[in-house]
Amino acid sequence: VQLQACGGGLVQAGGYLRLSCAASGRTFSRYSMGWFRQAPGKEREFVAAISRIGSSTYYRDSVKGRFTISRDNAKNTVYLQMNSLKPEDTAVYYCAAKDGLGYLVQSYEYEHWGQGTLVTVSS
Repeated sequence: VQLQACGGGLVQAGGYLRLSCAASGRTFSRYSMGWFRQAPGKEREFVAAISRIGSSTYYRDSVKGRFTISRDNAKNTVYLQMNSLKPEDTAVYYCAAKDGLGYLVQSYEYEHWGQGTLVTVSS
């Protein structure tokens, strides 16, 4: 599966953005999906994940209550709604796909990655 992420940009603190990740192919529903981010000089970190049919979602503690992951299997797309953005959310955001089930919070679990979209939050 090929992934194409978009929706990043520059936003002021307290603002919002919605990231989208479109997947190619007809088997999107077999993949668990995740969002990761990497800030300058830091390691890539888990942000959120969603199970194959969207029944389960997972978040890192620092984004709980602010970010929402969702998916539309009919459109082969996963979303990340980001509200109340903070300067520390600034990073390149990557979507990733994992074939089947898993723990979903470790980057090594994911076989497919998008190219990343930059989110910059100004203070």
